[in-house]
Amino acid sequence: MSTISPSKIRFGIVGTNFIVDTVLEAARLDPRFELTAIYSRTQESANVFAQKHQIPHTFVSLEDMAQSPLIDAVYIASPNFLHSSQSIQFMKHGKHVLCEKPFASNVTECKAMIAAAKEYNVTLMEAMKSTLTPNFKAVMENISALGTIRRYFASYCQYSSRYDKLKEGIVLNAFNPAFSNGSVMDLGVYTIYPMVVLFGRPKKISATGFILSTGADGQGAVNFEYEGMNATVLYSKIADSHLPTEIQGEKGLISLDKINTIEQVKLCFRQKDELEISHRDQKNEYYYEIAEFIDLIQSGRRESEINSYENSLITIEIVDEIRKQLGVVYPADLLDNFKI
Repeated sequence: MSTISPSKIRFGIVGTNFIVDTVLEAARLDPRFELTAIYSRTQESANVFAQKHQIPHTFVSLEDMAQSPLIDAVYIASPNFLHSSQSIQFMKHGKHVLCEKPFASNVTECKAMIAAAKEYNVTLMEAMKSTLTPNFKAVMENISALGTIRRYFASYCQYSSRYDKLKEGIVLNAFNPAFSNGSVMDLGVYTIYPMVVLFGRPKKISATGFILSTGADGQGAVNFEYEGMNATVLYSKIADSHLPTEIQGEKGLISLDKINTIEQVKLCFRQKDELEISHRDQKNEYYYEIAEFIDLIQSGRRESEINSYENSLITIEIVDEIRKQLGVVYPADLLDNFKI
């Protein structure tokens, strides 16, 4: 493993899509973050991205980058079906890995990633941004005030412009099962992961949804059974919704304006006024996942307490079960004897 500076963590980036621009803007708010290298499949695109973000080193070979002493850690924002193999490739060379959500295509890949992190003694974390923000922590700190919890409800429905292309007969990555893509992987995980952080593994799952001509899911509605409570999540890439998220207890409820980007959190007791518990001084929401990841590396910890291996694994287990009930199969499921 490369020698790690006590003050700076040198990052490599895999992926040049729009989400990377947003993450890098947030990452630079942390003085411990140092952007050192970018990987792209072509030198031309690597050069363009490097110039845009003032990145000193470029790579067109993933293996060369994984072996390079120039980086301590990597942020992986490649297509979903590459998350597991690329993460493991870097971990084999002693690099810490922050991997975009969803962590992997399926449970088999997720377990392989966790095993690699333990074998090579490196930090691995899923970049689920919302659960590490001060506003989600406000939920965790106040949920006990609700008394016995009876229901969790979350919705993330956002019409995709890529769906317009699909209706024109053009299949883009967002709706292509070969890339392990679809509505539950792209948006549904934002509703499921916080539920897992708060309540753990459900006892029963019942899913319905709409499958597109490509074989990817366009939307879904899932009911979960827990001991003494129910949970329901809605997600869609073919329709919009402005429904808030609620955690309902016998003494009151907590309301979140948007489960994917939590800007307002309210605590409401029965027959009493609402109390806003939001943190209005939040930084860029992506800052907190970077800060958490760097904290882990510098303290010698290998997993986050919130975005933990267990929470990431349970979330993928749930997604696998949803896909099984809907009949959504990815090419990645057919590898390594994975059956869905």
